[in-house]
Amino acid sequence: MMREVKVVCRELDCGNPVAESRGLLFEDGRRRVTLSSCYGDESSIRQCVIIGREPSVCNGGYYHHVICSESVRLVDGAGLCSGRVEVKSNQSWVSVCEADFDRQDAEVVCGELGCEAPAALQTWDKEFQCKGKESLLLDCDTSDRKNNTCLPGNAVGLTCSEPDDVRLVGGGSRCAGRVERNDQGEWRTVGAVEWDRASTRVAAVVCRQLGCGSTVSVLPGSTTRVFGVICNGSEPALRECGRTFALSSGFTVICSDLLVQPDISLTDSMGGVSGGHQGPEVFRGYSFTITCSTQPQYPGGSFLLTFTGSNRTQTQPAVNHSAAFLFPAADDSHQGNYRCVYDKYVFSHNFSSESELLSLTITASPLPAFIIRHVVVLLILPTAITTSYLYYKPTRRQKRVNRVSSMDLYVNAMEMVSLSSRAEAGPGEERAAQGTE
Repeated sequence: MMREVKVVCRELDCGNPVAESRGLLFEDGRRRVTLSSCYGDESSIRQCVIIGREPSVCNGGYYHHVICSESVRLVDGAGLCSGRVEVKSNQSWVSVCEADFDRQDAEVVCGELGCEAPAALQTWDKEFQCKGKESLLLDCDTSDRKNNTCLPGNAVGLTCSEPDDVRLVGGGSRCAGRVERNDQGEWRTVGAVEWDRASTRVAAVVCRQLGCGSTVSVLPGSTTRVFGVICNGSEPALRECGRTFALSSGFTVICSDLLVQPDISLTDSMGGVSGGHQGPEVFRGYSFTITCSTQPQYPGGSFLLTFTGSNRTQTQPAVNHSAAFLFPAADDSHQGNYRCVYDKYVFSHNFSSESELLSLTITASPLPAFIIRHVVVLLILPTAITTSYLYYKPTRRQKRVNRVSSMDLYVNAMEMVSLSSRAEAGPGEERAAQGTE
């Protein structure tokens, strides 16, 4: 019915439609008409299709209340909640300059138009100074501008979020389930005259309004009390579709963005992970784990861990809505971007959702190799001394043998540490170690 309301507000020069509601029809002798439908671009309600002109033909004994914004409107946009901001000044509509408009002003405009919070502020002759709590734009303080015109391209373009008056229920996801719409404070099942054709167009609008991608499937349902709508499929919101009082049936909609975005995280058990400017850094030779997880929507499914720039992938089943991928020892081949992909077969279709990228850098240990070697030697040396003391004998010859044994143990320890550090270090580090020795 909002398309008809749009025509009424336009004809009365009262800005954008804000809301429409129904009231009980009382016989007061006034002439009434029943509209079949409007396209929304008519300049007068007389141009819409009228099917009855007698009081008795009003469906259900109701008439319609219309609320228009009166002093502010959004024009040339995709719907009622987006477009160029215009205000009514001296009985004419003028654009608002972007230099005089901020987010607090946008919050007031969105609220006055019956929309939700501002989603985007793309870029009049008065500067508005709103505090964000006003109910009308004209309630805000203003200061006169010397230059009362906007240069081309400097007018404000505003996109508000659509009202939260549509939902999908019973499907385990905000993007799947039976279609319902809030009608004057009551959630009612939405129906279409022909579920296979008309409902497909309604489903496209519902998925678009909810930010759930495109329609995957539409399943028929049956109900006796529905909110009948007619859409052409291109409307940005369900409230901009027409209303029908014909016999309709409810239906279930499955949208493409059924699964929530999974999370990706990096952990380690050896203290080998540190924060860098480009993302987490892992020390070469240390183990690390990449964990994929998702919110509990559906049981089962699987996680695919992809590595950007390589065909290397790993797959694990989702256990308790998560999966852990262990890497025993980090090397340069592990450096790059990782992403978790959650796959789930549900509603007779395969769905998937991707996490954000995790950029991983492999770096050398913060301690140089020669320091590590000498630290290890200092730890081994007391053991060598203790061993020499335990096997000490009072004879001169045995003393000499024990001293040689202790020295051999020390040298062997040095060689073992040196070989171990060269094996873990890169070519450049090995050459540096050889030069130090």
